[in-house]
Formats: sequence, structure tokens, C-alpha cells
Amino acid sequence: MALFLSLLLVFMFPFSQAGPPSPGYYPSSQVASIGFDQGFINLWGPQHQSIEQGTLKIWLDKSSGSGFKSHDAYKSGYFEAAVKLQAGYTAGVIASYYLSNNEARPGDHDEIDIEFLGTTPDKPYVLQTNVYMRGSGDGNIIGREMRFHLWFDPTQDFHNYAILWNPSEIIFFVDDVPIRRYPRKSDATFPLRPMWVYGSIWDASSWATEGGKYKADYSFQPFIGRYKDFKLGGCKDGGAASCRPPSGSPLGPSGLSSQQYASMEWVQKNYKVYDYCQDSGRDHTLTPEC
Repeated sequence: MALFLSLLLVFMFPFSQAGPPSPGYYPSSQVASIGFDQGFINLWGPQHQSIEQGTLKIWLDKSSGSGFKSHDAYKSGYFEAAVKLQAGYTAGVIASYYLSNNEARPGDHDEIDIEFLGTTPDKPYVLQTNVYMRGSGDGNIIGREMRFHLWFDPTQDFHNYAILWNPSEIIFFVDDVPIRRYPRKSDATFPLRPMWVYGSIWDASSWATEGGKYKADYSFQPFIGRYKDFKLGGCKDGGAASCRPPSGSPLGPSGLSSQQYASMEWVQKNYKVYDYCQDSGRDHTLTPEC
């Protein structure tokens, strides 16, 4: 039995012993952590949200999920949370941390997503990153998804997940390791309007796990997401014109160092499981940045 469990862990986390090479730069160190109440309010499902010893707990059961939202909108910044996911059967369930202006601009909104796609016990979580702009996430959806497995078990401990968004690029980080960089190649393919920071847990059975093959099973409820150590290092909408967002790189306001690129390339080589630009079934006239 022990041998079987060891082989299962190797299958689920095949590179877990190695880890990525050091990025050499740690953008999270530039921004102080805050408590949930300092930066956020409950948005929906208040009965499915609690604070326990400084950790936000949100959960989904058959009656409801829950979501939260930052007090302020931002024009750019570094946005991070430490997240711990639920083990076991979580298919159909999504926990998320993201930027959006969908309430202010319904039908024409911008969004930058980190989504944890629930799974079955024999398979690892999928971390999905996505970018929408000017309504590409409304109606006829044009996603810009890049998906990853992780080089650790995200159910065993808290790990830091972050979005850096400034006028020239979006960078997604896991424990300060850049996993994806989305540069601004044109105004038409980049979100530029102010956004709020959100988080949520919800039922996305129609698509979340292997394209909807596995659905949420409420015999395993509640499904719990835990968040702490929030970081909101940004330029607020309506704030000082002199504000400059934190840098994701030692090189200055944009780009990555060669050491950071090496870390990102390692992650993408070993853990990237989907890239919309490499999907031959997609109409790439709709995603000209590819």
C-alpha cells in the first residue's frame, strides 16, 4: 500500500522534489501584507465566509458559494494572496483571485484571472490564468487561457499567488516565481481600465474539470478555500498621478531578468498543460497577439 501511495504521489507531482530555479528577485517583498478587513468586503454569500485566526475562509455548499471584493479600484499594481486549497474530490469547483470591472462595465468588462480548477483525487489541481479586455469575456467569449499544474501540493500548505499589472505587461507569479508574462502588444489586446480585486468560490461544473466531464458532488461539501496575507500594492483609481506600481523585476518598471526568465521557462517546460496560442482549434484572428 505504501508503495502504491508513493507511486501515486510521483504521478501527481512528478517534479515535486526539484522545484524551479531561483528567480533571484522577490516582488512580494516590496508590498506589506494586510488583513482581509483592511482591504476587502464581502460581496456575496456572507453566510459562507468567516475569519479564523487571521485567515479568511470561504466555502461552497449546495445552497451557495461566496465572494469578496476590494474596497478600492486600481489602475495598476501588485496583488497577492496566500491560498490553501481543499484536498480530495473538488471537481467542478473553482476558487479564484482576480481583477475585474464587471460590475462597473457589464457586458464590456476587463478581467485578469487566477483560477484553481477543482479536480478528482487521483489528479492534480489546474491553475488557470486568463486575460479578458473590453468585453472579450462577455457573450462570445474569447479567452486567453494558459494553464499549469503546480510543482507542489497546493492542499498541504499556503502558497503565494500574485498578479502584477502595469501599463506595459501582466505577470503571474507563484511564490515569486513568474509563470506567465502577457505583454501589451496593442491597446486592443490589453486591459487598461481600472479594476477591483476579487476572490470567490463557486460551482463551475459545466466546464471547470476536464471540460465538464466531472461535476461538483455535494456529498463532499463544504468545499473550502482559505486566504491570508493579502497584498494590495497598487495605484488607486483617482489617486495621485505620481503613483508608480511595484516592479516585477530588478530591471525596472517592466520586463523580467534573465534569471526570472529561466525560472519561468522551467515552469512552462515542465508544468504548462495548455496555451491558447498553441491551440490549433482556436481562431487566432481573434487573438492577434499570438
